[in-house]
Amino acid sequence: MSQTDFNDMKDQSAVRDCIAAARPPDDDQSTEAGNASSVPTQAASSSSEGEAVSANAKPMSDNERIAWLSSLSALDYDRLREAEAKTLGIRTSTLDKLVRASRAENDQTDGIDFDEIEPWGDPVNPSILLTDLATTIRRFIICQDETADAAALWCAMAWFMDVVQIAPIAIITAPEKRCGKSQLLFLLGRLVPRPLAASNITPAALFRAVDAWKPTLLIDEADAFMRDNEELRGLLNCGHTRDSAYIVRVVGDDHTPKRFNVWGAKALAGIGHLADTIMDRAIVLELRRKLPHEEVLRLRYAEPRLFDDLASKLARFAIDYRDELRKSRPSLPPALNDRAQDNWEPLLAIADVAGDRWPDRARRAALKLSGSESDGGTVGNELLADIKEIFETRLVHRIKTADLIEALCEDEEKSWATYNRGKRISPRQVASRLKEYGIASKNIRTDTYGISKGFERSQFEEAFSRYLVDPEKNPLQRYNTPEASIHAESVAEPPLQTPLQTASATESDIFGDQFADSAVAHEALRSVTKNHSATRKPAETLGCSGVADKGQKTASCAKGGDGWLSGDAEIVI
Repeated sequence: MSQTDFNDMKDQSAVRDCIAAARPPDDDQSTEAGNASSVPTQAASSSSEGEAVSANAKPMSDNERIAWLSSLSALDYDRLREAEAKTLGIRTSTLDKLVRASRAENDQTDGIDFDEIEPWGDPVNPSILLTDLATTIRRFIICQDETADAAALWCAMAWFMDVVQIAPIAIITAPEKRCGKSQLLFLLGRLVPRPLAASNITPAALFRAVDAWKPTLLIDEADAFMRDNEELRGLLNCGHTRDSAYIVRVVGDDHTPKRFNVWGAKALAGIGHLADTIMDRAIVLELRRKLPHEEVLRLRYAEPRLFDDLASKLARFAIDYRDELRKSRPSLPPALNDRAQDNWEPLLAIADVAGDRWPDRARRAALKLSGSESDGGTVGNELLADIKEIFETRLVHRIKTADLIEALCEDEEKSWATYNRGKRISPRQVASRLKEYGIASKNIRTDTYGISKGFERSQFEEAFSRYLVDPEKNPLQRYNTPEASIHAESVAEPPLQTPLQTASATESDIFGDQFADSAVAHEALRSVTKNHSATRKPAETLGCSGVADKGQKTASCAKGGDGWLSGDAEIVI
């Protein structure tokens, strides 16, 4: 019909004729117009066809409108974006960011479908369950009994991540390939909750996956891509304790800071030694290649539902004993260093809750796998240990820097002879390493060369006590050389205890209560404490001519021709 100015019409019948002649457009003609002009409401359909909505329905809020737009296909959203941006009173670029963020948030719930483990129907005996786990591991993996016990306890810990405060990394390592590292990693994946296996992972993928899915992370071939990846190493380190398991990253085009939670159980498999900071936060499960006569089963030949039933029982164990484990305060073996005690605390707590023989088995495994570790393992710690050995074997209380370097480089198997790019370690490098411990060279007086730069033993005493293994916890370490054995009482140190006192004070610390009565422990301690009251013969290697007179309290033993400052060393008779 032609355009008509209805206000100028005297007869309104024409208006009624126009309305009566009007008809709604066809569906295919109204789709685009409806999508562009209709206002979505709470009663509206989220269909991409843009169907007409009732004018009486309640309008959507801004957040609901963004959620609705993010659910549209790319084609439908492009048709509506300009009109919707105008309706919201924002620019189209701003609307695009909001829609992308909404879609990303929705996508976080998508991805891997983890199998939900149904808890076992009846209460389980934790001790029997842990024994079954360790036995199953030994059926498929060649390893020591203590390694299997530690792996079983770690699997149980993965089910208690909402209770424990420390999450030690399980490091599966071996000196060579074909030792069963991947086999053990896959076995753990069948026993832990929400396993996420990967043979390579970037730092961004790691913290986003852990934050979104709360998985048990199982990383294979860690030695191939982690050695020089400091960011990835830092993410694994910060997830060691619950309180520090957070990182902050910026997200989105507007770089909004966001906190990610990286708390969770993690297991790594690789050849050799990983970074010191990772190994220090780990339970190390060391494997060995099987001998020709040793036989183990392949995982694919396991009986049906073997691992499903064990995982189901672990789920029930976690439900029934969660509160008891939260209150547990296990006794920690004093022979372990502080970090090793932290690592083993959740495993020992689980063993104590399980009861029966598992408290002893767990502590035996802790001493076997972590008891021989020193407090450091770094280059600086190695340097301190070697300097301490030099002071003890040479029976000196001060030494020139040049002579110290000479002594460090005498052992060709140690790193000091080639530390400086194939050359021996330099005085500056020694000073730099020792500076980290608050030790600096000083002017010392010598009989031959006057004043020279060097060190006194007293400067190292605090560092020795803080960063090296306590000799009282490992007395055998103090008597590892002939000179130290002969002159055990010669250096000015606290007097040794009697054999009976030494044994009673150290057997349980070194070997554990279960070994206190063993013949091996008594014999080892007797060899370093017997006959302390007898007068010792002079050390031939030190050139002493004889035992000092009874009235003389000290004597000087000088070793001529080698530059050692032993002339002032007091030897207690």
